[in-house]
Amino acid sequence: MPSPSRRHRLIEIDWPEFGVAARPLPPSSSELEARLDRLRARMEESKLTHAVVYGDREHFANLAYLTGFDPRFEESLLIAGTTGTPLILVGNECEAYLGISSLQREGRLRHERFQSFSLLGQPRDRGRALREILAEEGVGPEARVGAVGSKYFAPAEHPDAEHALDIPSYVADTLRNLAGAENVRNAAGLFMHPGHGLRANCTPFEIASFEYANGLAAEAVKRMIFALREGVTDHAVVQAGGVNGDPLSCHVTFATGPNTAYGLCGPSGEPIRRGQPLAFNIAYWGSNICRAGWIAESAADLPSAAADYVPAFAGPYFEAMGEWFGSMKLGTPGHAFHDLIQDRLPFDKFGIYLNPGHLIHLDEWMSSPFHAGSKIPVASGMAIQVDVIPQSAAYFSTRMEDGIAIADGELRAKLKESAPDCYERCRKRRSFMSDVLGIELPEEVLPLSNTCAIVPPFFLKPNTILALEH
Repeated sequence: MPSPSRRHRLIEIDWPEFGVAARPLPPSSSELEARLDRLRARMEESKLTHAVVYGDREHFANLAYLTGFDPRFEESLLIAGTTGTPLILVGNECEAYLGISSLQREGRLRHERFQSFSLLGQPRDRGRALREILAEEGVGPEARVGAVGSKYFAPAEHPDAEHALDIPSYVADTLRNLAGAENVRNAAGLFMHPGHGLRANCTPFEIASFEYANGLAAEAVKRMIFALREGVTDHAVVQAGGVNGDPLSCHVTFATGPNTAYGLCGPSGEPIRRGQPLAFNIAYWGSNICRAGWIAESAADLPSAAADYVPAFAGPYFEAMGEWFGSMKLGTPGHAFHDLIQDRLPFDKFGIYLNPGHLIHLDEWMSSPFHAGSKIPVASGMAIQVDVIPQSAAYFSTRMEDGIAIADGELRAKLKESAPDCYERCRKRRSFMSDVLGIELPEEVLPLSNTCAIVPPFFLKPNTILALEH
């Protein structure tokens, strides 16, 4: 564990300009083939003959990770054996969109129109039954099928967690009827387990893509903060963020005024009022930048119960997060972060209920190694969301929700070679966090966000931010 935290202080700065990457190219067929190869190796280790990966608009990440294709209006199903060319089933409207996948364009992904995935009222009477398609792909009594949705389950959650599936019942029932119920297992952990999941070990390509997303989201959040004015509406503030149309991993939130208690609500036309709390976020695929604080210029604007917001709440949070960053070393067990936050920020005052951080990927929350008793270590390739959420009836909240990547020397060298501009921005953010904010980072931490640990407690005075004493 790092040494006890240094005290917080308030400083005045001009926010740094790190720049934002050009929009990265989508994953190449070679990148996607490498992911399929890694999946097949895991399938063989798990004695699976097939992986059947379900995706829809909300639960797309595992499917998109393998194919570069995300279903939009409809559902989709990928059927992959240990050899051969995978088959993807799509509905009427997704068929044309399949060309977004470099695998499909280059003939390395077969597809079939399966009209039950189409919207109600559309043509749904042409094509084969799911049972027939799966049987032709080799799903039968000798098959061992790993069904992949968006969750796996612990034994405490379900009496037969290994066979509990979170995919549509008509797909699950067909698989079980063909292969036998015992031969169809939940295999979401192959992708999402924080210790050994495929998506818990990011390549330089993925890190560079997520750095682009973090930069984009951070700049939008920065514009929103500097656009806050009394009397303007929350809609106007979000518009000032300039969201560019790239896909979002979760809804834009903006909670203030009467909506403060509804943390996931979006803008509703509420005017910005001095003395009100505020929490909001922007989340492109691979990022989620969130800030929480008060619409105020100083403590004088706060309710009397929150007058000591900085020394009693936001400042101690910032100190604890400095230690959190200092602990982010290869091999540190996940429980260390849980224990640190519980010790430094007691629940009865700070109300931190969710995990003190989690893994992020195309989906905003993939899974988390940071929980009580976790022995899962910090590992190279993890993309991590700095997501420690305090809440208080008196003080509301504070936040430094940004993205980081963990990279050992080998991965850093590969990133520097393949994406030198990305690597250089990460290096500059590290220097800023150390030299200006007083947060010392282990060498394996790469800050991906342009708002890297910048926390203005009073949004109407955004150049006043928290830092640690040097």
